[in-house]
Amino acid sequence: MDETPAPRKTRRGIYLLPNLFTTAALFAGFYAVLAATQGRFEAAAIAILSAQLLDGFDGRIARLTNTQSAFGAEYDSLSDMVAFGVAPALVAYHWALGELGKVGWLAAFIFTAAAALRLARFNTQVGIADKRYFQGLASPPAAAIIAMGIWTAHDFGIAGQDVSWLAAFLTAGAGLLMVSNFRYFSFKQINLQGRVPFLLAVAVMLGFAVIYIHPPLVLFLMALTYAISGPLWTLLRLRHNRERRQRE
Repeated sequence: MDETPAPRKTRRGIYLLPNLFTTAALFAGFYAVLAATQGRFEAAAIAILSAQLLDGFDGRIARLTNTQSAFGAEYDSLSDMVAFGVAPALVAYHWALGELGKVGWLAAFIFTAAAALRLARFNTQVGIADKRYFQGLASPPAAAIIAMGIWTAHDFGIAGQDVSWLAAFLTAGAGLLMVSNFRYFSFKQINLQGRVPFLLAVAVMLGFAVIYIHPPLVLFLMALTYAISGPLWTLLRLRHNRERRQRE
């Protein structure tokens, strides 16, 4: 008599908690597009910033609660594409790039296509890439350059049509950095659950205080500095390697 056990039924369903944060980030990106079409660019920028904060929570919550899943990873990528690929490009287009005609929509498309390529490359390198670094600028800080730049300009009373060429340069430039081979620190090696030096807590407190001075400008400068750090660090590393070869 064949006593082979019956195959186990595959569990269906998804983990609710991390996917709630992913859905909220997706909604924030969608809302940013709606706000931009209505000319409410400050609200659109804040929505993209909210999507970044929510995106930072879903993965950590999934790891802390041991609720990682293939579905969650794919859903997170699709949410990132909307919130950090499509939304920033369309917000920038409605704010300034539309004034440039074909050049404007080309810059917006470069950013969107680069975000898609960046996410596809990241997904194929999961498990084999060095987790300490990102290859190419990650999509959230790339989106922050556009969103915080628009928010800063809005606060200073700068109209989009007055800086349309600068907006096109930043949009296309951020897109090209996403598909570049420059290495960026991922900060994933930071252990948020372990003990940290007291001075680090003081530095975090001072960081919040500096951001509070003028949130859009400080966040824009932080995103821009991080974007520049990749090419700068790569050039310094190449120079160091060349000097080492010369000494040998």
